[in-house]
Amino acid sequence: MSQKTLLTGLQPSGQLHIGNYFGALKPFVDLYADYESYLMVVDYHALTTVRDPEVLRQNTIDVVKDYLAAGVDPENAIIFKQSDVQEHTELAWIFECLVTVPFLMQAHAYKDKVAKGLEANAGLFNYPMLMAADILLYDTDVVPVGNDQRQHIEYAREAATKFNNTYGDTFTMPEERILDAVGVVLGTDGQKMSKSYKNTIPLFGSYDEVEKAVMSIVTDSEGDIPQNVYDIHRLFRSESELAEMYEEHKGKYADLKKLLLADIETVIQPMREKRASISDDDVRNILEKGKECAKARASKKMEEVREKIGIFS
Repeated sequence: MSQKTLLTGLQPSGQLHIGNYFGALKPFVDLYADYESYLMVVDYHALTTVRDPEVLRQNTIDVVKDYLAAGVDPENAIIFKQSDVQEHTELAWIFECLVTVPFLMQAHAYKDKVAKGLEANAGLFNYPMLMAADILLYDTDVVPVGNDQRQHIEYAREAATKFNNTYGDTFTMPEERILDAVGVVLGTDGQKMSKSYKNTIPLFGSYDEVEKAVMSIVTDSEGDIPQNVYDIHRLFRSESELAEMYEEHKGKYADLKKLLLADIETVIQPMREKRASISDDDVRNILEKGKECAKARASKKMEEVREKIGIFS
C-alpha cells in the first residue's frame, strides 16, 4: 500500500505562539514521519492581513525556522512556499467557479474576523477555496488542524465533491486530524489564543516576553483554581499532576503562574536554542529544494484538472 499524504501550513503573519505549536506544529511533528509530508508556508493567505513586503519576506523565513526548531527534519518533509507553486491560485479560481456565495458566507472564520474588525476584503472571503486548493492539489489524506479549523476541511471536501460530481472522480477526500487533548488553545484572556486578539504566549519569545505574557493571564477573583491558568497548564502536564499541584497551591495564583512559566520554559527553551542556530541561507536552500518537489506533484495534478475542465495547451 502506498504511503498516505499529510499536509499542513501556517501563515507567515507574525510571531508564532503556543496555540500554533499545539494546534499545528506539534501535531505535524508527531505525525509527519509516517506519511509523505508537505509543509507549506501559506504566504498568499497572509496577504489578507499583511501589507508590508519586507515583513512578509522575513516572516516567511522565520516560520520555516520555527518548524525546524520544533523538530521537523527537512529530509523527511517537503517544505515549500505556496507562492512558488502557482497551481494553488489556479485551482482556487476553478473551485470558486463551482461553489456559491451563500456557501462561502457560512464560513465561521470569515464571520468571526469581520466581527472583530478586520477588513472584509475579497481575499478573506474566498480564503476557504484557496485553502481547499492547498489541500486537494496534493491528494492529501490527512490535515492536522485545531478544532476551530475543522470547517476548513469540510470546505475542502465540498470543493472536491463539487468538482468530482461535475467532471468525474479527481480529488481525494481529506480527513482532519485533531488532538483531543488540545482542541482550541485558550489565550491569556480566556478566548481562543490568536494574534488578532493580542492574547498570546509567544513560542520563541525571550524568557522575559514569555514571563510577561504568563503573568498577565486573566484570573477570576473567586475560587481556588485560576481556570485560565489551568486551561493552558494542562497542555504541558497531565490532569493527575495538575490536580496535586493545584491542590498544594490552592488560592496562590501568582505561584501557579510561576509553575506554568517553568513548565513552558522546559518545553520551549531547547527549541529556542535550536532556532537561533538556523541561518536565513539554510532556510532558502530548504525552500528551493521543496519548491522543486512540490511543483512536480502540483503540475502533474493540474494537467489532469485542466484536461477534465476543457483547458488545453
